[in-house]
Amino acid sequence: MITFQRPDGGQTRGYLADAGPNRPSVILIQEWWGLNDHIRSLVDRMAADGITALAPDLYRGRLASTADEASHMMSGLDFADATHQDLRGAAQYLAQRGSNVGVMGFCMGGALTVASAVHVPGLSAAVCFYGIPPARFADPAQIRIPLQGHFASEDDWCTPAAVDKLEAAMTEAGQHPDLHRYKAQHAFVNQTRPEVYDAVRAQQAWDRSVTFLKQHLLT
Repeated sequence: MITFQRPDGGQTRGYLADAGPNRPSVILIQEWWGLNDHIRSLVDRMAADGITALAPDLYRGRLASTADEASHMMSGLDFADATHQDLRGAAQYLAQRGSNVGVMGFCMGGALTVASAVHVPGLSAAVCFYGIPPARFADPAQIRIPLQGHFASEDDWCTPAAVDKLEAAMTEAGQHPDLHRYKAQHAFVNQTRPEVYDAVRAQQAWDRSVTFLKQHLLT
């Protein structure tokens, strides 16, 4: 765990896995459960694949153990503060290391990934997993960095219709998002949830993400 500065002078803690000198970096944003062992394992996995990763602790040490708790905690999160302060602070911290910085997130973190692509300066790429924020907060038509997305066709939260709308907004704005749709359920990458986890599609999405991030961050 490390501590980094927010633009407003406050501090945020986060879990960092260092891939070594002269490596690109990515902000990895938690699901609605919090900065739990699953998210830490993804941070470690990203570093093992050659990209330094930092997961900000947006819930300030709190973890949810049930969907009701997670929903309550997500509802209580100030998305604007998380985006403009915690995630921008994380981007600045990683940029000081001298590498290009991307952003990647899952579920709630996927929505915050899109928000970061709109609002956080200095990012070079974004990878979103099954999460889209309200357009009134972060209009995807305003994204000007490469975006890759991974979405589930059987998702009743981040629905296929919402994905189509995101794609249309970006395409009409002249952007070319790299979107992938999987015959799977929401959170299909989360191996701690066997009822939805899909090992084959999770690995495919992960490999695509790492390739995409390296393509756009190793410049």
